[in-house]
Amino acid sequence: MSVQRLLKRADFVAAARGRRFHTERMTVQGLRAPVDVPERGLRLGLTLTKKVGHATERNRIRRRLRAAAAVALPPFSSHPIDIVVIGRREAIACPFPILIEDLSRALASVTRPAADGSRGGGGRRSGSRADSLRGDDA
Repeated sequence: MSVQRLLKRADFVAAARGRRFHTERMTVQGLRAPVDVPERGLRLGLTLTKKVGHATERNRIRRRLRAAAAVALPPFSSHPIDIVVIGRREAIACPFPILIEDLSRALASVTRPAADGSRGGGGRRSGSRADSLRGDDA
């Protein structure tokens, strides 16, 4: 199954509700497709902010991330998930094998099924600092 592109802003915003994986070179967000969506594979979107650099630098980072995705995505292409990769400035000078490794780890993390059937989003953890400040004894 081929990898499709995310093109609509609504798809990028929806992916932001899913799981996240951060490195100093990129942030990867992933959201599984709803059950009622017909069979489809992985969809990928790349984005960078203007804070990253001038247009030529952003384009270079985008090309590097697209090339890394071409290497890292094939094992995940059958997953019905939307992936958004947000590039960071550090991706411009990073050795290419490290970029591929970061993206592979991120994809493994955001495509992993949730253990309890939930979306995998950030619920409260027991024993968190907020619990200790309130004085809750679990």
